[in-house]
Amino acid sequence: MAGKSRPAVRLRVLRTQRLTPHMIRIVAGGPGLADFQPNEFADAYVKMLFPREGVEYPVPFDMGVIRAEMPREQWPVMRTYTVRYYDPRAGELALDFVHHGDQGLGGPWAASAQPGDELLLAGPGGAYAPGEEADWHLLVGDESALPAIAVALEMMPAGVPVRVFIEVADPAEEQPLATKGDAQIQWLHRSAGDDLVAAVRALEFLPGTVQAFVHGEAGFVRELRRYLLGERGVRKDLLSISGYWRRGKTDEEWRAEKAAERPAEEAAGRP
Repeated sequence: MAGKSRPAVRLRVLRTQRLTPHMIRIVAGGPGLADFQPNEFADAYVKMLFPREGVEYPVPFDMGVIRAEMPREQWPVMRTYTVRYYDPRAGELALDFVHHGDQGLGGPWAASAQPGDELLLAGPGGAYAPGEEADWHLLVGDESALPAIAVALEMMPAGVPVRVFIEVADPAEEQPLATKGDAQIQWLHRSAGDDLVAAVRALEFLPGTVQAFVHGEAGFVRELRRYLLGERGVRKDLLSISGYWRRGKTDEEWRAEKAAERPAEEAAGRP
């Protein structure tokens, strides 16, 4: 129903930073940041809204109104990004973008972004944060999950054991990660043929209850879902696992595919 959603948060680019050859950080702010309502999740995410050229949108920019009153082909294109950090005192919100040349939408936008450029954001959403019930934590992902993994590491209580597996293109894509936890971080490089699933399978599980966060390309996510639930008996309520993207699919194609798969998975009793 129109009017139920909050208007989009309207921000301006403050500065950009090339973190690695293929990762760009956009730091945004401005008066519109007062409209941002943060949550407590490590995987807090926003939908970045890319208006379609030549289309006039309502003011304020409200997706509820747009969906109710405008044809679908005029809806803005949406892409999802993890909030890398939100600092109300500094008046800053940071998003990290993977950039592979002209491929995709968000990466090229971030590569060409200049101070003063506008961002329209909906959200945030989120579902995962390190919990006190776990005796140790497992974090697994690729570049798309790296911002959430970085936030999760920063949230870890001091001394708690954490085992981390991150797949990136090559050593140049590694980033410094801060944590008070007792973390062992293993970087895996596609350029060297490293196998993320094999690395996780080779891990000697620690005693006690594990909480796991596994996100990234849908292929390895599916394999690790079977392994962690079926072979390792990880509790479903302590497993955050989802494919952020699928190789060879656009974001729209992947979201449609996920929506079509979900009823079948639920019927089969899979999370």
